[in-house]
Amino acid sequence: MAEKIGVYFDEASLGGALDLAALMDGVRAKWGATCPVVKSHPQLASDEGRAMIQADIDAGTVDGVCICGSSPRVDWDIYRFSGVLVERVNLREQCVLCYQDPKGQPVVPGATPELLQKMATDYVNMGVVKLQKAAQPGGGEIDVVRRVLVVGGGFAGMTAALDVAALGYEVLLVEKKDHLGGAAAEMYKTIPMTPPYTQAQPTGVEKKIAAVQASEHITVLLGAQLKALAGAPGQYTATIAVDGEERAEEVGSVVLATGWTPLDASYLKPLGYGSLKNVVTAWEFEAMAKSGAIVRKSDGAKPQKVLFLLGFGETLTPFAEKERAEAEAAAKKAESKEEDDAPKTNFVKQVTYKHLPFTSELTSLTALKQAGYVRELLPESIAMIAYEHMMVPGVNELYYKAAQNDPGIMMTKGIVREVRDGGDGDVVVVLEDTLLGAKVEIEADLVVVPTGMVPTTALEPVLNLKYRQGPAFPDLELFSGYADSNYICFPYETRRTGIYTAGAVRQPMTLALTETDAAGAALKAVQCLESANRGMAVHPRSGDLSFPKFNLLRCTQCKRCTEECPFGALDEDEKGNPMPNTSRCRRCGTCMGACPERVISFDNYNIDQIGSMIKQVEVPDDIETGGPRFLILACENDAYPALDIAALQGKSWSPYVRIIPVRCLGSVNTIWIADAMSKGTDGCLLLGCKYGEDYQCHFVKGSELCNRRMANIGETLGKLGIETERVQQLQVAIDDYAIVPELIDKFVKDIMKLGPNPFKGY
Repeated sequence: MAEKIGVYFDEASLGGALDLAALMDGVRAKWGATCPVVKSHPQLASDEGRAMIQADIDAGTVDGVCICGSSPRVDWDIYRFSGVLVERVNLREQCVLCYQDPKGQPVVPGATPELLQKMATDYVNMGVVKLQKAAQPGGGEIDVVRRVLVVGGGFAGMTAALDVAALGYEVLLVEKKDHLGGAAAEMYKTIPMTPPYTQAQPTGVEKKIAAVQASEHITVLLGAQLKALAGAPGQYTATIAVDGEERAEEVGSVVLATGWTPLDASYLKPLGYGSLKNVVTAWEFEAMAKSGAIVRKSDGAKPQKVLFLLGFGETLTPFAEKERAEAEAAAKKAESKEEDDAPKTNFVKQVTYKHLPFTSELTSLTALKQAGYVRELLPESIAMIAYEHMMVPGVNELYYKAAQNDPGIMMTKGIVREVRDGGDGDVVVVLEDTLLGAKVEIEADLVVVPTGMVPTTALEPVLNLKYRQGPAFPDLELFSGYADSNYICFPYETRRTGIYTAGAVRQPMTLALTETDAAGAALKAVQCLESANRGMAVHPRSGDLSFPKFNLLRCTQCKRCTEECPFGALDEDEKGNPMPNTSRCRRCGTCMGACPERVISFDNYNIDQIGSMIKQVEVPDDIETGGPRFLILACENDAYPALDIAALQGKSWSPYVRIIPVRCLGSVNTIWIADAMSKGTDGCLLLGCKYGEDYQCHFVKGSELCNRRMANIGETLGKLGIETERVQQLQVAIDDYAIVPELIDKFVKDIMKLGPNPFKGY
C-alpha cells in the first residue's frame, strides 16, 4: 500500500488546457500528508522529468508515483521505477483531448471550463486512491523445468524443437509413429518457399530430420504417446508410453504439433470418389508423384489428361448437410447408451466438422503444385484445373502466374454439376458458370479431388490433460476440431497456459507458413519458462507479477470461480475450495468478478480499489446545476485503446463521463455497479471486447461472462429500485475508435430521457 504518494503533472501533455495550479492545490488540500510531493514539469516524459521523480524516490520521500499526463499506453518505459507503485492518470487523451463542451465552446488555454477542471480533479483523485489501495505485487516465483515438450515429429514439431534447442533449452520430442517427418515426409515436393516463388521445391524434411537427430539438446522418443499431462507451466509432468512402458518426464512448457489426417473420403462421393476408379484424392495423387509413377487406378496407364477440381461448396453442401445430420443423430443416440456402444469410427465425428471451407488456399496451391507434377513427370500430358474459387494470397500470386504461363496447364472457373463415367475408365465432368458462361463437359483420364484436412485434436484428446475442465482443449465453435487458440491476437496460445499450438493442428497451412508458425510457438514456449520462473504472467499481461489471493474463511464453495476461469487456473481441494495454480493464471480477474462473496483479490487490482475509485467521482445532487454523471468501465485491451485513438483523432464525448480501465469485463464485480448507482451515478456503461464464435477477447470469455452476469446486475438494480436500462454493456473492437464516441453520447442521451438517478442526494 502506497502511503507517501508523489503526484506529478506533465505540462507538455496538457497543453495549457487545465488550471494546473488549482489542480495541485486541490491535491494538497484533499490528501494532505498522503501526497507529500505535488509537482509539475514542462516535459515530464524526459530524462530531466524522470530524474526529478527518481530523486524523490531515492530520498524516501515517496513510495508511490502518480503520473498525470498522457495515456498509460504510451511512455510506459520512461515511467518505470523500481521498488515503488506507479499509477498513470490519463489527463491528455481521456480528459483534455476528448472534452466536449455542452455549449460547443472551444477550449482556450488559460480559460479552463469548469466541467473540464472537474473531470481532471476526479481523475487525479481516482489515481491517488488507486495507489492507496494497491500493494506491490510479487512473490509468485517458482523453480521451472527448463525443458520443452514437443508433441509431434512432423515438419512443425521438428522446426519448433530445433528453434527451442537453438536457444539452449532442452527438448523432449514425442512422435507417435516409428519415424520422424510426418505428412511432409510423404510429400513429393512443396509449393515454393524461397524466391522466385515460381517452382515447386523439395520439402527439406530430410535435413530437418538429420538436424533433430544430431542435436545434443533434443531427445527423441519414437513410437511414443503422451498418455497424460499434469501440473502447471514450469512444472508439468508428462506421462509417456514408449516401448511398452510408461515413464514420467518433467517439462516446463509444451508445443503441440501433431498435424492432420485426411478427411474420410466418403465426403467426396458427389465428385465421383469411390464409385469411379479414376477419381483420386490429392493426397493419393501426392503418393503417386512420390513413387514416381502417376497412373490410372483402372488400368495402370499413364493419363493423358489430368483434371483437378477445386472448391465446390454448392456440390458438396447438400451431401455434407445430410451426412452431418446423420452423424449428429447417431451421436445423440449414443449419448443415451453406455460408452461402449458409442460409434467407433472417426467418420461420424469428422463429418460433423466443416473442414473444407477452411482449406481453399491450400487446395488451390496444391492443385497448382500437382499440375506441375504432371508437366514434370508426364511431359506429354495436359493438366487442367477447374475451380469455383482460386485463392493464392501474397507471394503465391507469382506461383499462380507461372502456372498460367505454362502452355501445358489449362485453368477455368466453373461449378461442378455432374461427374460421371465416360467409358473406358475416363471421367466426364460437367461444369456450369464457366469463364465463357457456357455449360461445358470435360473428359479426363484422371480426376483429382481435394483432400480435406482434419486436425488430430478433432479425433481424440491428444494431450490428455489432468485438468478439472477435462482432458482436451475447449472446443472452438467456429473452427470445430482445431486446437484451441486465440487466433486473432495470440495465434499460438491456447486456453491452457504454457501449451502452444503450431502447424496444421491449429489451422490448415503450407509448409512455408508452418515454419514461421512453429518458430512463434517455440518462442512462446521459451517465454513461458522465463516468465513463470519470475512469477510473471506470460500473456496477454506480459510481465504482470500479481496473482489472485483467496480469503478462504469467507468462501462458500460456490465454485463459480473454478467454473468460470477460462484458463483452467483453478482446481478444487477436497472441501471444494478453490486451489490456484499460479503459473496457469493470466491475471484477468475473471475469478474476482465471479465471486459473490468478494473473497478474491490481486495486490494491485481488487474490489475495494475500484470501488474506492468510483466513490471519488463527484456526483452533483442536482442535474440542472451540476449535470449528470456516468461511469464507464472499459476493457484495457480493446475499449480503452479505442477511446485513446478516438481522442487522438480529434473526437470527443460527453464531459459527464468518467472512465475506469479494467483488466477485463470478466473481472467486473456487481458490487462496483451497486456502488456507482447507490451514490447517484446516472448510468454505467460496460465497454468490452466482441465475443461469439469469432471471439476477440484477450481473455477469451470475459465479455461473454460479463454479459451473462447482466441478469445479476439487473437483479441488484431492481433491489435498489433503479431502472435496468441505466446499466448497459456494449461490444467494442480496438478498430471501432471512430464510433465509440457516438456510442457513448447515445448512451448518455438515452439515460437522460430516464431522468436523474433517484439516489441523488443520498
